[in-house]
Amino acid sequence: MSEKNNKDYIQEKLKEKHFEAKIVRRIVFTVFVLLMLALTGIIGGGYFYIKNALQPVNEEDTKTEKVEIPIGSSPTSIGRILEENGIINNGKVFRYYVKFKNESGFMAGEYELSPSMNLDEIIGFLKEGKVQQEVLFQITIPEGRQLEQIAVILENRMGLSEKEFLEKANDKDFLEKMREKYPKVITDEMFDEDVKYALEGYLFPATYPFYVENPTAEEVIDIMLQKTDEILQYDEVRIGMGNMDLTPHELLTMASLIEAEATVQTDRDYISSVFYNRLDVGMPLQTDPTVLYALGEHKERTLYEHLEVDSPYNTYKNQGLPPGPIANAGLTSIQAALKPAETEYYYFLATPDGEVLFNETLEEHNIDKNEHITSQDNG
Repeated sequence: MSEKNNKDYIQEKLKEKHFEAKIVRRIVFTVFVLLMLALTGIIGGGYFYIKNALQPVNEEDTKTEKVEIPIGSSPTSIGRILEENGIINNGKVFRYYVKFKNESGFMAGEYELSPSMNLDEIIGFLKEGKVQQEVLFQITIPEGRQLEQIAVILENRMGLSEKEFLEKANDKDFLEKMREKYPKVITDEMFDEDVKYALEGYLFPATYPFYVENPTAEEVIDIMLQKTDEILQYDEVRIGMGNMDLTPHELLTMASLIEAEATVQTDRDYISSVFYNRLDVGMPLQTDPTVLYALGEHKERTLYEHLEVDSPYNTYKNQGLPPGPIANAGLTSIQAALKPAETEYYYFLATPDGEVLFNETLEEHNIDKNEHITSQDNG
């Protein structure tokens, strides 16, 4: 092949490659454009879908509808009820919107709602309890009460049988039903064989309004578990559990010990620090309320003979946390369990006048005990 023909051949090949590259670029560009258009369509469609779901059903329709929100309804069930009654466009979007805005504390009752209302207005009504029917009565469950004490309160205040309440609180089938509704509250730890009452410490202390004359034990427990679930969803609690590496069961157990030992608000984070310091070095927690819980009776003083009770709840004989909570803890005790004070204290002592003394050493603790407590008492 002559030199001229060789050059022509090479130029021809280069032209072919250039043409092929141009075709490939066009194909890639076309595919890219089509993908972008498809993606834009998906995003745009999703945007308009969500935007439509967030809008009122009909801004012109101000006629109200009676909507019944049962006791213990979750955001999912509330969204479904509102959609079925034509108050909102989409129940699922309502649930995600509530979760995104971290809204909670919805109240049961019969509401007058309109399709012209937006989601924020509806949420406001549900949180403020702007219901058509009035509250028939309220029950206050104080902090630090045990399940058996709560049963007595309910029987005295609303006529709910103490026996019926405790039976329902220990009904495995019912608790499994509640697990489906409150999976972050009802966990396997509650069903450990050493746990005395699965729901001990899980019925949050608060004032509960009731809109029906004779609520069942199931309805009462449901609304209390809903409140506990709400508390556990608080950002400070949820994030705090992660930081402290605590399960809800462990958190409520620790908080119940703090609640049982605290005499004033300011002591709780210091008492919490003592418990965590003991856990860190493998010391038994040695807290008297767990002994009384193991004995199953109230006593004015805990004596040395009581410390011998054979029970997994006896923190004088067993290291670590007891199998479960020993009472219901309020929010301040839960906060203290999540944010203990930074101390070197390993001992504390409640004096007869209500003061709590903290010490770093057993020697200092014994000096305070001899000064403030008789020989029959324990610190």
